[in-house]
Amino acid sequence: MSIVLPTKKEKPTRFNPKRLIIYSKPKTGKTTAFSGLEDNLLMDLENGSDYVEAMKIKISSLKELLDAGKAIKEANNPYKYLTIDTVTALEDMVMPLAIKLYKETSMGKNYDGDNVLSLPNGAGYLYLRQAFFQVLDFIDTLAPYIILSGHIKDKQVDDKGEMVMAANIDLTGKIKSLICANADAIGYMFRKGNKTILSFKTSEEVTCGARPEHLRNEEIVVSEMNDKGEIIFHWDKIYV
Repeated sequence: MSIVLPTKKEKPTRFNPKRLIIYSKPKTGKTTAFSGLEDNLLMDLENGSDYVEAMKIKISSLKELLDAGKAIKEANNPYKYLTIDTVTALEDMVMPLAIKLYKETSMGKNYDGDNVLSLPNGAGYLYLRQAFFQVLDFIDTLAPYIILSGHIKDKQVDDKGEMVMAANIDLTGKIKSLICANADAIGYMFRKGNKTILSFKTSEEVTCGARPEHLRNEEIVVSEMNDKGEIIFHWDKIYV
């Protein structure tokens, strides 16, 4: 097969983030915001969606997650968006697969533990990482757009959303760096008054950023409460 070299610039073929990471401190309103995204299936891995009206399914194990994914595929992938709430819980949930992967090796064939992270010299992190991304690759096939919700690792954030120390998503080691590197956009969510804001502003203190031009270095109001107490959503500013 011969390679045809380009002779002119090509226009972008994608405008919206295929994989979007959103993280925040607890009780910021992430789940409520996700409930306002039309055609979005919320996979609740932390039993935190009882107070919101949404298309949702509760997931308490890796088997349930894989079974739900199989059902989605059998239904011909009916959802435009799929949200994992939270990816922090997903990391814990893939441990059985990590153990299985380790036991398939010559070193691990007699392993009878329940946490590969207890292996000497940090050897288990490799298998946790392999399991995590194997499951994440499967999730990517379930909808055109995937949202990964996560907790903040550094909780030193004031109530106005201003960062006072470095903050990033609460994941382990290389999983954190790899998932961020492969995301199309990473947003930090915070509340200011009656507004829930998603920041893609890049800085040395906050792990944020975006490849899509309309999100790059922006702060976007994704939801706000009007004078009648109704929540108005603005996801059309994220997915244009």
